[in-house]
Amino acid sequence: MKNILLIPMLVAGCLLSFSCAQNRKTSYKSPTGYNLNQPVKYIMPDDLHEISGIAFHNGNADTVYAEQDEEGKVYYSKLGEKSFKHTMFGKHGDFEDIAIYKDQVFMLKSKGKLYTFPLSEVRQPQVAHVQELGNLLPEGEFESLYADPEEHKLYTICKNCADEKTTKTSSGFIFNIADNGQLQTAGSFKVRVKEIDRHAGESQMKFRPSALSKNPITHQWYILSAVNKLLVVANSNWQITATYALDPTVFRQPEGITFDKNGNLYISNEGDELGSGNILKFAYTASK
Repeated sequence: MKNILLIPMLVAGCLLSFSCAQNRKTSYKSPTGYNLNQPVKYIMPDDLHEISGIAFHNGNADTVYAEQDEEGKVYYSKLGEKSFKHTMFGKHGDFEDIAIYKDQVFMLKSKGKLYTFPLSEVRQPQVAHVQELGNLLPEGEFESLYADPEEHKLYTICKNCADEKTTKTSSGFIFNIADNGQLQTAGSFKVRVKEIDRHAGESQMKFRPSALSKNPITHQWYILSAVNKLLVVANSNWQITATYALDPTVFRQPEGITFDKNGNLYISNEGDELGSGNILKFAYTASK
């Protein structure tokens, strides 16, 4: 009799477990046009175990450019290839992001130092013409960089700056880009953390942006936070329009973000003791 009673309980338990598992799988929402639960995964070689920033040239996905946060190297390859080639542009350092504008490459160090060099030299063993672009950013920690080809501007957001504790904002900085890679200060902006709190249903979040890009289809800003496992979407005025919690089983440590010219989204994840670094592709599907 006990065994007979046990059967429906076991069945109910299995159904409940299955239902919970299904809920866990479907609880992570995605921006319109994307499914963040169904990526195409590209495994990175050992050299890019700690992959950080990623970028395309003119939005062309035939070659992805990447860097990892310990060496002054730019890596490049076609996605899906097993190996990446690289070129040296500097000494060891905490490099966090890469951006490409026309034929110039920009590199960002965590302490806010910016470097630029010609894209044509990336195919050489070592870059010959590297420029350090002075003290353009305030003291703080920086990880995000984006070059806008239409506005001829370079954008970055501070990950951790002194004034953020009192202002409850993340400070952003804008530069005009000359054809030779020189930068000129063009303004600033604020990402209001209270707006992120409201959309995410959080309270007093310590928002730490790790990557930044602009969607070429919708012209919305996509701001990634590895620490918060969060994707933040903002309009052209930097007003927060949505936030998306990221599944930690899919996004181990999301450190880089970019789009190709067709609107497909790419997010890079650093590896850990359980797995290699990767780049995840999320195909864009236009709404009907």
